[in-house]
Amino acid sequence: MLATDGVDERGLTELEQHGGFLVESIDDSSTPEFAQALARAHALIVRSATDVDAAMIEAAPDLRVIGRAGVGVDNIDVGAASQHGIAVFNAPAGNTVAAAELTMALMLAVGRYVTEAERSMREGRWERSRFVGVELDGKTLGLIGAGRVGGEVVARARAFGMEVIVYDPYLTDERAKELGFRLADLDEVLETSDMISVHVPLTAETEGLVGEDALARMKDTAYLVNASRGGVIDEPALAEALKAGTLAGAGLDVYETEPLPEDSPLRDAPHLVMTPHLGASTEDAQVRVAREVADRIRDALLEGEVSAAINYADLG
Repeated sequence: MLATDGVDERGLTELEQHGGFLVESIDDSSTPEFAQALARAHALIVRSATDVDAAMIEAAPDLRVIGRAGVGVDNIDVGAASQHGIAVFNAPAGNTVAAAELTMALMLAVGRYVTEAERSMREGRWERSRFVGVELDGKTLGLIGAGRVGGEVVARARAFGMEVIVYDPYLTDERAKELGFRLADLDEVLETSDMISVHVPLTAETEGLVGEDALARMKDTAYLVNASRGGVIDEPALAEALKAGTLAGAGLDVYETEPLPEDSPLRDAPHLVMTPHLGASTEDAQVRVAREVADRIRDALLEGEVSAAINYADLG
């Protein structure tokens, strides 16, 4: 079994102690050592740094399982894995709380000028009158998508006194009531929300969903947050909206290209809080996702249990 990208050792230890597997950790997947280990591996566990493409899958003739210690599988060629009969697992629950808490942190940071004020202080200034922010209490939070993370954000937003409306065509009114929010169409979310947070996977339907037109429909006092997937927001359009003042501010943790290119228009955009894809970067979340994906890999290899695989329907 081969693990890379710094998958937490506590999850891997369980595979060794409770599954009897030999686990080899090589955190740099570009090395010859990794390629040699991959050629004999029955399972591969990655986070987000390694691109598990068709060529990598071809180079692993004994591979039976690929595990992603996290939610998204954008970096795994699931189709190629399915063609080779390889089950692909993720860990959808492990980093839910971490991502939800970061979402709230971005809202607070951008709404209260936290990063700008901190930078000002370090540069020797005292500019209280410059950094007049907004409260979350009494504001409307509009969510685009409300899966696991979105649901956790709802609970925290309500604790802050926010009204929550959600655009999610896959949710029923009954489920929305259970979670404590009201369903709305995309136009209402864009046009009436004070804070808008994105919680959707990157698909053909969602790519560029928040583009020039969507940004133009937001209130010029609104704030936009994205800790889900890069590519859902049109980054040049967002940078232009922030520069033009047609959007009050934004907080981003994910980007269309990661690491963020040096020439990205976001780097010069005003009132923008950026973090380097930290949604799952807590000690707690890393332990949980490693253990979650390890459990699924153990069950798959020892018992043939692959019903939780995201490509289960294509495994035949």
